[in-house]
Order: sequence, then C-alpha cells, then structure tokens
Amino acid sequence: MAGMFFFFITFLFLYGGLHFYFFLKIRALAPDSPWLGLVALGLCLGLFAPFLLRAAERYGLEALAAFLSWVGYLWMAVLFLFCVAALLTDLYRFSLWLAGAAFRVELLALAPSAWMRFCLPLVVALAATAYGSYEACRVRVERLQIHSAKIPREAGPIRIVQISDVHVGVLVKGARLTALLREVHRAEPDLLVSTGDLVDGQLDSMAEAAAQFAAIRPRLGKYAVTGNHEYYAGLDEALAFTKAAGFTLLRGEAATVAGVIELVGVDDPTIRALNASTPLATEQEAISRAAAGRFTILLKHQPHAKEDLLAGFDLQLSGHTHRGQIFPFSLATRLAFPYHSGSYQLPNGALLHVNRGTGTWGPPVRFLAPPEITVIELLASP
Repeated sequence: MAGMFFFFITFLFLYGGLHFYFFLKIRALAPDSPWLGLVALGLCLGLFAPFLLRAAERYGLEALAAFLSWVGYLWMAVLFLFCVAALLTDLYRFSLWLAGAAFRVELLALAPSAWMRFCLPLVVALAATAYGSYEACRVRVERLQIHSAKIPREAGPIRIVQISDVHVGVLVKGARLTALLREVHRAEPDLLVSTGDLVDGQLDSMAEAAAQFAAIRPRLGKYAVTGNHEYYAGLDEALAFTKAAGFTLLRGEAATVAGVIELVGVDDPTIRALNASTPLATEQEAISRAAAGRFTILLKHQPHAKEDLLAGFDLQLSGHTHRGQIFPFSLATRLAFPYHSGSYQLPNGALLHVNRGTGTWGPPVRFLAPPEITVIELLASP
C-alpha cells in the first residue's frame, strides 16, 4: 500500500505541476481577467478527473465514467503535449535573453509574443492529439521469423500471436475492441499469448469483452500472464476475466504446447508492492518446471533481463513500456527500460521481443508509438 500511496502523491505532484504551468500561461495573457477563477476551477477538475472516473466506476455510473474517461484522458494528452511545446518556446526565449546578456545586444525582439507562446503550443498539442487518437486505432502487425533446431521439421511452422497491454476497460471495449481483435483473427494464430495488462480499472459489465476474446480459439490454445494493472484492477476480478476470456494463466508455471514448445509464465512483481507476504515464484523456479530440450518461451510482463538470470529459455515476450505511448514521453521510458520496444539479442543467445502495446492506458492516444500485435513464426532450422 505504501507503493500505491507514493504513486498517487507523485502523480498529483507531476500532473498538478503541468496544470499549474498551463494556468501561468493563461494568466500571463490576461493577469486581471475575472475569468481566472473559473479557469482554475476547470483545471482542478481536469487534475482530479482520473480519480473521479474511478469513483464513478466503483458506484456503477458507467455513462459518467465513460464521459470522464474520454474528456479527462484526452485533456491529459493535450496538456502534456502543450506543456512540452510551451517549454520549448520558453527555452528558445530564454536562450535569446541569455545570448543577449552575454553579448550585450537586444535579442528578445526575435522572441514570439506571449500570445504566440500560448497559441502555437496549443495548436501543436491539439494536432498531435488528433493524430495520436487516429493512430491509436490503427494496429500494426510486427512479424518475426525464428528458426531453431529445437523445432522438429514435421511440426511445421507454428504461428504465435502476442498481444500486450490491451487495457480492456471503459475506453477499450465495444467497437474499439472489436477492431483490435479483428487483426488478431486475421493473423490466424496457432497460439495466442497475452503478456500482461489485459485489463484496466473496474471490471464490471465486461462480459461482452470476455466473450469477444473467448471467440478466438487457436488450435494450440491461449495463455496469459499478469501485468501490474491486473493488481490495480483487483487481482481476483482480473483473473476471473482472463479465464472467462479463454486464457490459461501461467503464474510461475510451465505448460507444454503440442509437445514442441515449453511456455513459462511469471507474475508481475507489482504484487510485492501491494502485498509483500504474497509468495511469488522466481523466473528460475518457473523455468525449472519446463521440460529440458524443447524450445522455451518466457512470458514476462516487464522487459527486464538480468544477465545472471538468462538461462533456460530461447525467447522472452514482454510488453509494459508502450514505447512511451505519447512522444516525447518515450524518452523517459527509454531511460527506465533499456529494452524499450522491438527485438533484442540477449547475451545467452535468446531473443527478447518487447511489444509496444496493443491498446492504450490513460489517454486513448498513441503519438509516434503505434499499437502492435506481434506475429512470430517458429520454424525448424534450414
């Protein structure tokens, strides 16, 4: 619980700072305006919208929760992009002032006016959010082809489809989820895996979404592991949804698929932050339960790969990073996760693929980080 409290405090501090910066920009345009009080009130509502929508979900006010989600999270994207663009214009103005002071010349005449320093970032933010909303609905298919001596030639190509970070909830359901799953159907998977964060928020009235997943029936089955949002949504409810969607959960366990592949799945370590007493199988323990000699795939939500733990698997499938979801936030997530998005050769010779995320968390926007399903073809060595 201490970890959750720290998260909320950090969120309020950072998100509140963005709102305060936006308010200062407006006040600079009209410092004596009688409307500043209403602007401040509106910004407070924007700041607390994520918490208000969770309360609306909890009390079964679905229409209100949907409204707050769309408005509040689109505002989050606009505000973030506005503040980034506005900060760049402020840095440009500051550099002119600094250069002028250093060379004793007046350069501030080259700086944009206060109105331009507000309007230009706002236009950029609105345009980027509009494009990102469009991009978030266009799932890209990333294809990998892996040859291995551990795949018998008679097994033929085995097509694995990976989804990750779908975040089924208030925003990702209905027609939007239908469009997303249409791409999964088109990929014609032999095996479907979900590498965490299948769900998001409250899980009431999600029977339709579970049925949409359950309609996908690959010949070799469907498997899933937990992500951090399974715990935020409520672990028992999230597990029930995942099972109703037709997935077999791997929680520190191994499963043999078609006598050819060993699938190993581990729980996301977020559970330790929420309940330190909960037992959690390590990767080594989970991998030790897999039959030796077969092609082994490790399903793990967060794309960490410590060198002293790289043993016993041939392919790791992960997600979590969303590739930042909204550029330039990706610059921060890249620092936190060196294995950020795409495929990486690990020191043990295994391959790690980090899915960019199939859905969205928070804003229904993906700017320069399009959603992804991954299609992996396993073949015998030539």
